[in-house]
Amino acid sequence: MKADLNEYFSSQHAVVTGGASGIGAAIAGQLASTGMRVTLMGRDEEKLKIMAGRINSAWQAIDVSKADDVRRGFSAAVSDNGPVTILVNNAGAAESSAFAKMSDDLWDRMLAVNLTGTYLCTRAVVEAMTAAAYGRIINIASTASLKGYAYVSAYCAAKHGVLGLTRSLANELARKGVTVNAVCPGYTDTELVSRSLDTNVARTGMEREHALSELVKDNPQRRLIKPQEVAETVLWLCGPNSASITGQAIAVAGGEV
Repeated sequence: MKADLNEYFSSQHAVVTGGASGIGAAIAGQLASTGMRVTLMGRDEEKLKIMAGRINSAWQAIDVSKADDVRRGFSAAVSDNGPVTILVNNAGAAESSAFAKMSDDLWDRMLAVNLTGTYLCTRAVVEAMTAAAYGRIINIASTASLKGYAYVSAYCAAKHGVLGLTRSLANELARKGVTVNAVCPGYTDTELVSRSLDTNVARTGMEREHALSELVKDNPQRRLIKPQEVAETVLWLCGPNSASITGQAIAVAGGEV
């Protein structure tokens, strides 16, 4: 059985967007550890090089919100490592603003990277996956795809859109051998959240420990999620025995939703 599992994983080519840091880096490392061929994608070339060297993976520097970049990056990834059988749409960004003060540019940025990026990368692989009658598409959404949070309305709107896309596409591909799921982490122990805490401390003057407790107050476990917990969930969805799991929004959030 273990030999069969090793053979299964070694036959896979996984693309992880936003794979150079945070949750994406944890996912990429977890998938690479199984013997999968992994291609990292993201905008920061230096970070990509460092992470790729660490896990012995390929990489492509792209902006997921730009169609030409996506076409180029995925074409190169397929040329280097074969057809993409697993896509993890992890690239994203979060910015906060009161709705009445939010700029059009902020709104456009949040939809571009979080929602349009997911659409473009999915479009780049879905035809080949359908033709092969096999594929795993895993969208790293957020608890913000399942509930609303104040002051991040653009981010919540984008992540709700990701979940809608996930559920619609799962139904469309249900009989074609391709599963589509969303993993929805709560606040996770990453550089992004650390910078958010720094901003809150600077803006409010509160102690960092108090700022953290405010951030995780909706999580019944009262803690940040570990990136590895998200990565393990993604790996499970990639496995051969998860073929019937599709159209789901799996919260990794300590019981928050």
